[in-house]
Order: sequence, then C-alpha cells, then structure tokens
Amino acid sequence: MRIDVERLMRQARRTLLTILGLQLAIAVTMSLVDSYRRRGKTPKAFPTTPPRTVDIDESAVTTYTFGRDLYDDMLAAIEGAQRQVLFETYIWKGDATGERFKKALADAADRGVEVYCIYDGFANLVVSPVFKHFPANMKVLKYPVWSAGWRFFDLRRYGRDHRKILVVDDTVGFVGGYNIGDAYETEWRDTHVRISGPGVWDLKRAFADFWNLHRRRRVRHSERPLLLETASTWEPRIRVQRNVPRLWMFPIRSMYLEAINRASTNVWITTAYFIPDQDFVDAMKDAARRGVDVRLLIPLKSNHIVADWISRGYFSQLLEAGVKVLRFRGAMVHAKTATVDGTWSTVGTANIDRLSLTGNYEINVEIIDAGLAAQLEEIFRTDESNTVELTQGEWEARDLHRKFTEAFLAPLRPLL
Repeated sequence: MRIDVERLMRQARRTLLTILGLQLAIAVTMSLVDSYRRRGKTPKAFPTTPPRTVDIDESAVTTYTFGRDLYDDMLAAIEGAQRQVLFETYIWKGDATGERFKKALADAADRGVEVYCIYDGFANLVVSPVFKHFPANMKVLKYPVWSAGWRFFDLRRYGRDHRKILVVDDTVGFVGGYNIGDAYETEWRDTHVRISGPGVWDLKRAFADFWNLHRRRRVRHSERPLLLETASTWEPRIRVQRNVPRLWMFPIRSMYLEAINRASTNVWITTAYFIPDQDFVDAMKDAARRGVDVRLLIPLKSNHIVADWISRGYFSQLLEAGVKVLRFRGAMVHAKTATVDGTWSTVGTANIDRLSLTGNYEINVEIIDAGLAAQLEEIFRTDESNTVELTQGEWEARDLHRKFTEAFLAPLRPLL
C-alpha cells in the first residue's frame, strides 16, 4: 500500500511539472511570436492632454501624458540643478534619449552638482555595457540582476526596482510610469507628475531610503550614506506610498482597496497590466453593484501578450458586476492612475498585478484634491475616446480555443 502511495505521489509530481512546463513553454512561444509580429510596426498616434498644473496648499502638481513634454521638463530641471540630482529609473535605454539623460547628468556632475543614479540591472540586460559606464564623479547604484545572494528562500529579496523618480535640489520632483527611451518619448501613452514645493520632500526621502538600504557592495564609496536635509513637515494632501519588499511593506495595494471600498460615485482606473488578486476584483465588483461607476482602462494589446491573456480571466466577473472594460487602441497605454469620487487620485509606478502590488519596489503618489482629480478625469476621458468597450455579449461569444488558452494559462497568475 505504501509503495502504491509513493508511486502515485511521484506520478502526480511528474504530471504537475509537465503541465507547468507546458504552460511556460506556451507562454514563451507566444511572447516570441508576438515579438516577431511587432517588428517594424509603428504604433498609431493617440490623443493626449497638454501639461497642466494644479496648486495644492504650498505645492503644485503638473500632469504629463506625452513623453516629449515630460522629458523636456526633466532635462531642463537637471540642467538647472545647483546642488543635487537624484535619478532613479527601471529601464534606461542606451538610445538617443537615454544618451541625452546620461549627458545631462554627467554635465551636472562636472559642474559640481551631487548626482546619484539608480537603475535596475535585470530590466537593462539588453542595454549595451558601454552605455552603462558612467563618469567617476557620478554616484551610480545598479540594482543587481540577482539580489537574493545565498538567501534563496528569503522572498523579501526578490523584488525588482520598478520605480521612476527624479528629484532636483529641494525644489522639484518627478514620478510616474515613464521609463527612459526613444519609444516612450512618442510611442507610448503614459502618465507622470511633477511636484514642486513641500510635496517634493517625501520623494527625496524615498530615494535616500532605497539608496541607503542597498548601497553596500553596490556603489563606490559605499560607506557614505545619503544624508538628507529636508524638513519633517507633512504635506497632508500629497502622500507618497512606497512598496519596500525588503521590509515586507506593501501599502499601495491597501491604498487602492481603501479608496475603492469608500467609493460612492466613480472609480476610474488606468493600468498597463491587470492581474490582481481576488480581493481586488471583489472590491471592484462590490463597488459596481452598489451603483458606483467603475471603469477599467487597459491596452487592447500590451507589450506582454501573456499578461494580456492572463488578465482576460477576470473579465467575466467584472462585466457581470457592471464594470466597464475599456481597451486602448493603436498604442501601448502604460499609465498607472486612478481617480475616485472626484476627490482622490493616484499616479505612480505600480501596475495592478502581483509583481507591483506585493513584489517589487514601487512608488505611488496619493493626492486628495478635487482640482487634480478633475484633471485626471479629463485625461481619462481623452484616453477613453481612443478605446473600444468590451461588451458582455462580445465576451461570451469568444472562440472556444480562446477560453481554453485563458484557463490553461491562469495558474501562471502568481508569477506575474
């Protein structure tokens, strides 16, 4: 009897490993085929909203929906730096745009400005090693491809650095979804904000905390921590929420759930990848069922085809509950924003998926202000004009092979 049980257990393990292998093989094949099909294709033009500024107490917040507008202002801020530049990005391409930023940062360092840079090693594996050689007067932290070391089972050490931050002196800070590269400048629809005034200080603290947590063995002169000289004053209506996997802190998910659960009028969410946990889905469904206008804006086709297929597994639940699913056409929408009840808003780096909400280093700005909420709602409506709404009838009528593929890939959700 014992032998039979052991044999059955071995067979079960082999079966599970075979299924997992097939799932991964299909996912890899789909990604390769999709990448091949995209070669040489140029995304279509999409509507944008020009930069606009809203005053919030002693601070000001400017929204950006087009990369060129954002990059121009980021580079101008770096060129005007007098004391310090803190620059952090997930992807930093070695193309013309990447070179512009590298030169601006190097020039700032040459004129005596303290320049600190952080980039993610894994996200930039395909970037030329030549590009990743920086002048000695720039302090650069490459977040390692493998950050766990010998601590294989320490889940706190597996998060990527997915944040995008720029802080210049104590006067201006930028945060949002934009990486650095040519394609993001004109071909992707994303959202970033510029903050000036006291709201900048928490962005500066966020950068310094990450630097000091990871600087040892990663940076020349690593014995020196990054010291801050910022006021301890809180900006009550502009809050910076940070996911810090090393400390097992993931407030961004809680921030979203709290806002959705309190909603009484509308919840409008834009995200590049939608692979939430069931509690998040339930919160959206519950809001829709109590009469809240819940809208989810996602890419019709993102740059990660597997993520698209896996996210579709949630559509039946959402549509049945009355959630509107809007799919952005012709280009990649990479924004991570939301507004609730014309008062609450967030803009940041976290997608609504496991990696962003309970895995990576992320940063979102949470803002309580009717003026900014109205501005982000206007941006949402502009994006909505370039979407096609998914109807329940259309969804239920999809082909059998599509239903099978969605179900077969669903177990990969915890990995994304």
